[in-house]
Amino acid sequence: MIIIGEKINASIPKSKVIIQERDEKQLLELAKNQASAGANFIDVNVGTGLGSREDEILSMEWAVETIQQEVDTPLCIDSADPAVLEAGIKARNGRPSIINSVKAEEENLEQVVPLARNHNIPIVALAMDEKGIPTSVEGRMRACEKIATVCERYGISLESVYFDPLVLPVSTDVKQGVVTLHTIIEIKKNFSTAKTIIGLSNISYGLPARAKLNIAFLHMAIFAGLDAAIIDPFNENLMDAVKIAEVLAGKDRHCRQYTRAFRKKK
Repeated sequence: MIIIGEKINASIPKSKVIIQERDEKQLLELAKNQASAGANFIDVNVGTGLGSREDEILSMEWAVETIQQEVDTPLCIDSADPAVLEAGIKARNGRPSIINSVKAEEENLEQVVPLARNHNIPIVALAMDEKGIPTSVEGRMRACEKIATVCERYGISLESVYFDPLVLPVSTDVKQGVVTLHTIIEIKKNFSTAKTIIGLSNISYGLPARAKLNIAFLHMAIFAGLDAAIIDPFNENLMDAVKIAEVLAGKDRHCRQYTRAFRKKK
């Protein structure tokens, strides 16, 4: 499974300070450590919510340029603002990355999908529209279908699309975990060449023993067809859970990844 490290995100207090103070040393340390912990991509979200669009663009350019000075791990350029996404992509200067993200809203689609085509990079597609996140599997699939149609119109193969069924906290609606799992199943059924991705930690928001809930849900999601997750790569138990779930779901041929990981630990 593809692991996207979640730690460079301005919603995290420590990362917010790093971004605001332009602390190159701390930013590089956070990027390097995530890569060493097993992240295949490093998410970069610099939206502090305090400055202007121009401030966020400058922050994205600074973060991307700083990280790629010393870290070769691909980046996940993360913003709800197409202009910020474009700035991050251009700062990559052709190096591997993922766009995070686009949603099933006309203006957003027409701004973000061409970026993926023009720069030939994969894109995360959120199962939501201009009204927000649908509460049902059917509503989320309608959003996915709209995004798929626009991607195909622009000549983007669904192999380059990571559909995010979206994870809502079960603390607010206990049925939302099941909705997400069934949406993953439907995405894999209807868009067989596409990939699936989730931001895992949302599932446990507002509840105690969050790590236990996250691991249990990760097992279920991998069995349902999950291909990638934005998670904390520093959580050793969570990283172990990825290897365990892939074995049990029949996705680790001859148990090689599992065996290699745990022999290395020993």
